[in-house]
Amino acid sequence: MHTATGFRKRSYIGMLIGLTALTVTSTQVVAAERISLTRQDGQSVPALVYQNAGACQGVAIISHGAGGSEKGYVYLAEFMAKEGFLSVVPGHLESGRQSLREAKRGGSLQDGLTELVTDAPAYSARLMDIQAVRQWAAARCTGKRAVLLGHSMGAAVAMMEAGADNKMGVTGTASFDAYIALSPQGEGLIFPAHAWYKISKPVLLMTGTRDDDLAHASWRTRTEPFADMAPGCKWLGVVNGATHMNFGGNGLLHRTEGLTTQTIHAFLQGVQSGNCAAPPPLAGMELRTK
Repeated sequence: MHTATGFRKRSYIGMLIGLTALTVTSTQVVAAERISLTRQDGQSVPALVYQNAGACQGVAIISHGAGGSEKGYVYLAEFMAKEGFLSVVPGHLESGRQSLREAKRGGSLQDGLTELVTDAPAYSARLMDIQAVRQWAAARCTGKRAVLLGHSMGAAVAMMEAGADNKMGVTGTASFDAYIALSPQGEGLIFPAHAWYKISKPVLLMTGTRDDDLAHASWRTRTEPFADMAPGCKWLGVVNGATHMNFGGNGLLHRTEGLTTQTIHAFLQGVQSGNCAAPPPLAGMELRTK
């Protein structure tokens, strides 16, 4: 296991190496399929499924941010399908687009988002959505690997499922092989101090130097989960200049998307091989591992 004491700058040569590797290993992705699942309380869950024509090595579930839907995060869903996963983006109705419109009720967007991300039942509903996806995928993919990815509120769900203490009263099962949290939250509305120390599964966290939180606090608060976790295949990537929405797939240059997917590729390879040492450097991003 490689442990870095500080952030390491990424080189342009390293980026070219990563891009070449991804080009060689990529496969054709089948067009997204719309499905409807039924979770344990009888609620229907809309979802989009992405897969490639090759063997399926497992399921990758992508949990969207507050106010999002199953139609988002196409870059992540297609990438995970190219990596060999049955890639599924469920629509979290209790914290999706319509729920955000209702939460605003004439107030500001920030007010609406704050109400959603502090709604305990919405987190329980998200975990039921995720379980419904896993049950559906089990009959359609022989691979046993399972990865949970989340952005923003989805990142909070991923950390809760991995075992983080939280103010929502949610208890996770830590049943995925690896967790990926984009724009994770630090201590505040959702998590108490030292909420992440019990997480033992491999975790990749990513943020950007313009990825401020709802309270407009510095992006550095998003690094708190990494600092609190015990060593053991834990990665933290910081993309220079990346905003909160860049990780959601909104950006003209798509630089953040490329750095994110390349880092995910290296992380999952490390998890599978049992060697989570830091990968070759990438320009525009700093990485810390422990």
